[in-house]
Amino acid sequence: MTTSLLRAALAPVIACALTLAGLAAWTASGAAGSPADVEVTRARVLLPSNPEATAAFFDLRNAGGGEDELLRVTTPLADRAMLSRRIVRRGAGSMRMVPSARVPARGTLRMSAGTLDVMLQPAPRRLRTGDRVPFVLHLRESGPIQVTAVTIRPGTAATD
Repeated sequence: MTTSLLRAALAPVIACALTLAGLAAWTASGAAGSPADVEVTRARVLLPSNPEATAAFFDLRNAGGGEDELLRVTTPLADRAMLSRRIVRRGAGSMRMVPSARVPARGTLRMSAGTLDVMLQPAPRRLRTGDRVPFVLHLRESGPIQVTAVTIRPGTAATD
């Protein structure tokens, strides 16, 4: 009876040990991936042309093996900062607020006036070209990232 109990207990122990060894080898080889590793570049905000709203743009480069998600953006210089996406239907463009934006693994989320931006309402007052505006980008995996955007004139190459 003792031998049969040992055999019955040994089978699950061996199965667990083999599974653990396989997972360790998979992780050690890099096949399990790596966490998101997001860096923000080309942070810019448009010089407001009207007091109601302006836009900010960021490039989010993810060097990690796991994707991330931009959940929201905050700045002390605007009451609201909302992610918005440009939609074109039948030749007419409009803006639609979106709850989040995907930052692909080993890829880049590039914001521009023609795709995704951060709408600031109301527009920060008294901004001049070259002024710096603080932002916090809140990501699901990477957490908050503080960044400073430079103020640029609308229509410059930096907005594309």
